[in-house]
Amino acid sequence: MSTSERLIESTRELLWERGYVGTSPKAILERSGAGQGSMYHHFRGKPDLALAAIRRTAEETRATADAVLAGPGTPYQRIEAYLLRERDVLRGCPVGRLTMDPDVIADDALRAPVDETLDWLRTRITGIVEEGKEQGEFAPVLDSSEVAAAVVATVQGGYVLARASGSPAAFDAGVRGLLVLLAPRER
Repeated sequence: MSTSERLIESTRELLWERGYVGTSPKAILERSGAGQGSMYHHFRGKPDLALAAIRRTAEETRATADAVLAGPGTPYQRIEAYLLRERDVLRGCPVGRLTMDPDVIADDALRAPVDETLDWLRTRITGIVEEGKEQGEFAPVLDSSEVAAAVVATVQGGYVLARASGSPAAFDAGVRGLLVLLAPRER
């Protein structure tokens, strides 16, 4: 792994663990094993490196979600697979955690990849719900964008509930509840 890659990966991990303020250049250098000159050779400073790390996190989050949402099965089964996919629930979502970081949210450049990822996810799920409505799997009266927002909110809120309780059970209960509500209607 190149020095710039080690810096980005170390920053990604630290942002997830500690947030922006807790991710000091010293901590990044220690985690990456890079020298100070290397950091400033590849990046203009912490904000530039953080942006590269957040973009990478956003790209990987979209790729992981898309791999499941584009998979086989009916629209319901694909949403179900997304909701039930393997996650480190107690660690939380690396993108969702950034929304709780006041320094990330206050900076338009740092916030943009986070916002774009959540918008992408809602749009992707909206399309799947529309497909399910067209196939008669979901009720035609459902508002696809509202259902998509509920799916994203269930996942993100589930992370929060699980972390607060110290148990993935709260996440699992929210997912099961949403799946019951979304279950295909009888034809």
